[in-house]
Amino acid sequence: MSDSGDHRDGHTRLTGRKPALLGEPIVQSIVFILVVSTLFFIFPGIDVWFSGLFYDPSTGFPLSRLDALKALRSIGKWLIIGAVVALVAAPLIKLARPRQPTPVPPRDILFLLSTLAIGPGLVVNLILKEYWGRPRPMMVEIFGGEAPFVTVWRMSDYCLTNCSFVSGEASAAIWLVALAVIAPPNWRRAAMKILFVLAVFLSLNRVAFGRHFLSDILLAWGLTLLVIAVMHRSIVKHPPDWLRNDRLEAWLTRFGMRLRSGPGPLP
Repeated sequence: MSDSGDHRDGHTRLTGRKPALLGEPIVQSIVFILVVSTLFFIFPGIDVWFSGLFYDPSTGFPLSRLDALKALRSIGKWLIIGAVVALVAAPLIKLARPRQPTPVPPRDILFLLSTLAIGPGLVVNLILKEYWGRPRPMMVEIFGGEAPFVTVWRMSDYCLTNCSFVSGEASAAIWLVALAVIAPPNWRRAAMKILFVLAVFLSLNRVAFGRHFLSDILLAWGLTLLVIAVMHRSIVKHPPDWLRNDRLEAWLTRFGMRLRSGPGPLP
């Protein structure tokens, strides 16, 4: 009886690491990127097939002309702009009222703005979209264009700037999920579901418009979620002392008081 219990305990200890490891958002994001990349390397036709669902030989990508889908795209842009404005306004409000707490915790502001700048901004738009050169679906021969179809992660010169790999708007759309990460616990689950569903519609909208392949969408998600996971661990879960929320809040208080009192050294 004791041997059996020891065996179960040993088995739990041996296998306990795997679920714990796979439960790490950073590891989950890396695995997602690797699985998606491998899938589309082995079966590149998935991209052509999926985009073909939205293509008509006589009219191109007809959904791109629907006002409702154009409005949906605008909603996504304005949500990002609204979030950035709110995040930038929060510390300014704090500086104007230094004795009051910041409307959004400074640590969360730093987390959200850094993930937006690094993920959709640097990795996706400034590096991948500019230098990988993958033609958009509407540019390839299969869908009425002149360029050949290019698979994922393959650099080419068939597109010179603002290319298909990966999707900037899908990256920005999935970034909205980060807003749910810092939401109050009782709202977090509902917020995450709503924002994820919205991200799916905003992202697939780009496929329907003939602007991105499915792999562009999925890899934009994976890369952005990886950035979010890394920055959440570095800034929110295990920040260095100087990034602790109480220290950031205290610094803003001192700086706000200094601005109100006029020139002179910070206290």
